[in-house]
Amino acid sequence: MTDLPSMLPALPEIVLALAAMGLLMFGVFAPGDRTRLCTQAAVATMALAAVLVMWDIGTAAEGFFGQFVVNDFTRFAKVMVLAAAALALLMGRRWFETEGIQRFEFPVLMMLSVVGMMLMISANDLIGMYMGLELQSLALYVMATIQRDNVRATEAGLKYFVLGALASGLLLYGASLVYGFSGTTAFGGIHDAIAGGEPPLGVVVGMVFVVSGLAFKVSAAPFHMWTPDVYEGAPTPVTALFAVAPKVAAISLFLRVLMDPFAGLIADWQQVVAIVALLSMIVGAFAAIAQENIKRLMAYSSIGHMGFALVGLAAGTPEGVRGVLVYLAIYLFMNVGTFAIIIAMRQQGRPVEGIKDLAGLGRTRPLVALSMGIFMFSMAGIPPLAGFFAKFYVFMAAVEAGLIWLAVLGVLASVVSAFYYLRIVKVMYFDEPLEGLDPMSSPTLRIVMGASAVVVLFFFLVPGWLVGTAEIAAAALVTG
Repeated sequence: MTDLPSMLPALPEIVLALAAMGLLMFGVFAPGDRTRLCTQAAVATMALAAVLVMWDIGTAAEGFFGQFVVNDFTRFAKVMVLAAAALALLMGRRWFETEGIQRFEFPVLMMLSVVGMMLMISANDLIGMYMGLELQSLALYVMATIQRDNVRATEAGLKYFVLGALASGLLLYGASLVYGFSGTTAFGGIHDAIAGGEPPLGVVVGMVFVVSGLAFKVSAAPFHMWTPDVYEGAPTPVTALFAVAPKVAAISLFLRVLMDPFAGLIADWQQVVAIVALLSMIVGAFAAIAQENIKRLMAYSSIGHMGFALVGLAAGTPEGVRGVLVYLAIYLFMNVGTFAIIIAMRQQGRPVEGIKDLAGLGRTRPLVALSMGIFMFSMAGIPPLAGFFAKFYVFMAAVEAGLIWLAVLGVLASVVSAFYYLRIVKVMYFDEPLEGLDPMSSPTLRIVMGASAVVVLFFFLVPGWLVGTAEIAAAALVTG
């Protein structure tokens, strides 16, 4: 018995996986419509998993012979993933019912993807990292095509699958090179193998392939080509999930991989990450200007935001990690609130996605327009909203790390991106309404929109709670 791996650190993941399998059996064999009950059970299980994740705050543990690690950094990231997934599930329930495509498989797939994301975050081995990544990805491919009768959704899922398979191949090839030249797949073993001497060239090349694969998962340029089509084609609640939870998980894995096993190669990966961050900020700033579909605009917005987050990673310091975590948490609130409004966009019962459909919203739905304005100003980084502080922390980390040029170019990209955010505000308040949007009928969407707007608007009054927590999480990663 003493040789059995300790599974207690992975208790939240085990609970989620068992619940997903149980709900799958219930959905198959129970009579009648099981979708609502499965959705409620999935949200309750995610809440339970979040409680289990936070149970031993301040401690660190390993499981499965050191291949699985839990500390304050992983807890911070997992809570964000669980919150984003649960909110996306709640926001999408009424949408799927209205469209007549509710299926009990959707919450099950959501739970399995979340298990994969949590495994990614806690992975302490290249094999475990890849298994978590693939579990997440396979569930997301299916979720993108859950609306089977929609040609755009089918096309989006197919593009996501083909390009995702390519990215997985890049990552797996890089991992095999790292294993071949370091002799181990464990993060700690890789760190020791490249410490205190000239690293083998194969490890450096393998690391570049791993970075390329992870860059695809966070939709960072130049690996972003799948993002606009998938965001536009997937059902809007699925897009809401894509915009937050997988990004948080992949960025967290990015931090763990580069700041732990490859920490000794910072001179090599720092320039790669800085270039990827710069390209992402540029693509996100300029490509969104011509968009007329708000989901495609949010796709390019997410590319830009991932670029800003990677600025903190490029710094390669505890302050940079803290900045990334603060950025991800604020990004979660901004995007969840925005997608609550996008999910509610309907005209005469039909879902609409055009930016022009927001015309005159300031007169017809003033509270919705006010909330949308808060989110747009925050994404543009205008003080004193939360988005300003998100960018401030990553840019300051870059300046302190000597990457002044990257911070300056990031500020300029932020100025350019402000154009299309402010354009939405202009459409809402200054354009004549063509056909007003239907009232926001879902109480869940109203609550999520209002709560997110309050957090984004008043974050500057009490920023210490998030910054302090992120600092503790960053210290667990860098020192642990």
